[in-house]
Amino acid sequence: MTWLLVLTVICLAVPLYVYVGYPVLLWAVARCRRSPMPEAGCPPLPSVTLVISCYNEAAVIRAKLENSLALDYPKERLRILVVSDGSDDGTDEIVRAYADDGVCLVRQEGRLGKTMGLNLAMTQVDTDITVFSDANAMYDPGAIRELVRGFADPNVGYVVGAALYTDGDAGASARSEGLYWRYELAIKTLESRVSSVVGGDGAIYAIRTHLWQPLDQRDINDFVNPLQIVARGYRGLFQPQARCYEETAGDFGREVARKERIVNRSIRGLFRVRAVMNPFRSGWFAWQVISHKLLRWLIPCFLALGLAGSAWLSAVGLPLFTGITLLGAAVISAALVARLTGERNVLPVWLSLPYYFVMVNLYSVKGVWRALTGKTQVTWASARTASNGATAPVRWVDPITMVMACSVVLLLVSVGVGYAQ
Repeated sequence: MTWLLVLTVICLAVPLYVYVGYPVLLWAVARCRRSPMPEAGCPPLPSVTLVISCYNEAAVIRAKLENSLALDYPKERLRILVVSDGSDDGTDEIVRAYADDGVCLVRQEGRLGKTMGLNLAMTQVDTDITVFSDANAMYDPGAIRELVRGFADPNVGYVVGAALYTDGDAGASARSEGLYWRYELAIKTLESRVSSVVGGDGAIYAIRTHLWQPLDQRDINDFVNPLQIVARGYRGLFQPQARCYEETAGDFGREVARKERIVNRSIRGLFRVRAVMNPFRSGWFAWQVISHKLLRWLIPCFLALGLAGSAWLSAVGLPLFTGITLLGAAVISAALVARLTGERNVLPVWLSLPYYFVMVNLYSVKGVWRALTGKTQVTWASARTASNGATAPVRWVDPITMVMACSVVLLLVSVGVGYAQ
């Protein structure tokens, strides 16, 4: 019984540490190791290439190019390069219409994915700094200037900007993602003060061009590329004043599928650059990447084992674990009700947040499992190509629904057995 009690406590403590303990410890360490943002460098400003990745982005690429051409950065120091991953919706024709404005198109044939497109694009970049962006990310006028500020420190290898959502109140999915993202931005700020921000952001991050290393097709560029830079002895900064604006996926299904892709590609990439998890090589960053990424991806496993152990201990009459078991049953029940509702995007917060939490963690497990079995998704369609609107109710025969329903029943039965003793 003792071993079960210890194992259960550990499994329940890990999620609590990741979501609460890690940010608190980061805050405490950051107060002692505050790393000020470097002052703006003296002119001349570094030369910059803005690399915009796209696949079938005809709906937004014109606005993105207009936004890029209007940036507050010397025209002679800024080059705009669009890499198209075999687009066939007219995206390339729109980009070519801006050739007289200095916009360069690099077309990748064969639909090989964003990472391979960036490998191709980087062979044509010779500026001091490279900024990576997506077609739907609209920059503040001064975003490039704010990004390059960080490179005044020669130890800084990459600088990450803040991607902010413009539709945070558009529905339950957007509200849930917006809340999660505000939490993430706070963590990024603290990480940057302690050591390095963990990972980049495909919408807005910059590197010293000479630090680019070609990536494997299955790598997720805005995670693996920064890890490679840290492994070479450089730091990564988060610059919240470098802002861009984009929309959420707009739907719970597309949002959790995006999370699955990120975990699926990131966990493999982390172990490809595993040296960053060695504290003797990367110092505080090793603690940060393990706490922020690796343990978070594994939270569903800890929660499943913790709830199973809690249910068993509840069944033998331990009151503390009865409360924990009931809490787990309540969260899963709320998520189940939300899943069986057609209009999930208009759910109240007491249903939408549990649903978001449960689904993100379930799909995280799926992403990890697919990575362990050698399946990595390298291409996907833009969420903007799908229509928004009501979601059809999920049937009880759906595997995820059945798992959730069975979990609630088993948890409640264990509590009932405990009370019967």
